[in-house]
Amino acid sequence: MANAKVGVLGSGAVGQVLAEGFMQHGHDVMRGSSDPKKLEEWRKSKGPTANTGSFAEAARFGELLVLAVKGLGAEKVLDACGDGALDGKTIIDTTNPIADAPPVNGVLQLFTGPNESLMERLQAHVPQAKFVKAFSCVGNRLMVEPLLAGNLKPTMFMCGNDTAAKAEVQAVLAKFGWEWEDLGAATAARAIEPLVSLWCIPGFLRNDWSRAYKVLKPA
Repeated sequence: MANAKVGVLGSGAVGQVLAEGFMQHGHDVMRGSSDPKKLEEWRKSKGPTANTGSFAEAARFGELLVLAVKGLGAEKVLDACGDGALDGKTIIDTTNPIADAPPVNGVLQLFTGPNESLMERLQAHVPQAKFVKAFSCVGNRLMVEPLLAGNLKPTMFMCGNDTAAKAEVQAVLAKFGWEWEDLGAATAARAIEPLVSLWCIPGFLRNDWSRAYKVLKPA
């Protein structure tokens, strides 16, 4: 979707990085928040393609949406978007089911079990939307134009039930400097989401937060 308007649901670092990535590639962006006033300085500093508003306003604004909030509050944020605002839209789901509890020996605690995923819950909660899991297993510093040793492109693990929606997100990944591994339907989020825990272990144990996954295949 060339130069689609993008609504970013979330006022944290992930939402900011992805919003600015879209703006760098010519998209008009609206960041949504429960308190839009706290994004006012960001909006003023970013020029005419940057907009801010409520979750409902960002959802209506965006032809493509990004969900970039804490997993525990994701369903409430979707509800705040209002009836019909998400219908038919592709939603890049960056969320992870991280529990409100400290890591154990560097391992995050999750509020989902091995045979479920947060994205499946969200897809069931808003069945008219088209969720695509992406950007969930890497830190925000490397989400846009990641610079890695050897100039290798990292691999983004992704999944979703809608083929056209996944193609739309793959186009975004290509713009942002990524390769991808499409793991199929939303069920695959059961494997993708726990990768955030694997990614975080070196960070918690050694303060090493700069890495991304790469799938290597035979030549």
